[in-house]
Amino acid sequence: MGFQFAETMQGTVEWDGQPGVKHPFSFDVTAVAGSTRDHLFDGKATLRGVVHAPPLARAADADGIITIRPIGGRVIRYELRFTADDGKAYELVGQKDIRWHMPLHSFTHLPADILDAQRRRVGTCDTSFDLKRDWWRFVRSFKRC
Repeated sequence: MGFQFAETMQGTVEWDGQPGVKHPFSFDVTAVAGSTRDHLFDGKATLRGVVHAPPLARAADADGIITIRPIGGRVIRYELRFTADDGKAYELVGQKDIRWHMPLHSFTHLPADILDAQRRRVGTCDTSFDLKRDWWRFVRSFKRC
């Protein structure tokens, strides 16, 4: 039996072509994992959702992978592909590095880069999960599948 959950991360993006200018940034995703009882379960789940990265992408459909290994690997890694409003492909790549002496920060803070199709960085994101606003919705989104 697997699981699914929904998550919203929001913050800012600074485009490499506009240093010092921060734009609002967010993504809303649903993660779906296959059976966790399978001995081959590797902590990976698929992601589907929407990226809001103005002015590059107002509301771009996105898909990718989340790797959830908070105990063994002490990471939660996001790889989220999307097509911007100009038709070009991009990928958000970020990682929560789990630090057990500061669990709230490390489970809720996601620094990330946005890469172009040639894997060159075009932007830097600083996002977080808003515990006060989104915690209950996050908990309620967990389902077995």
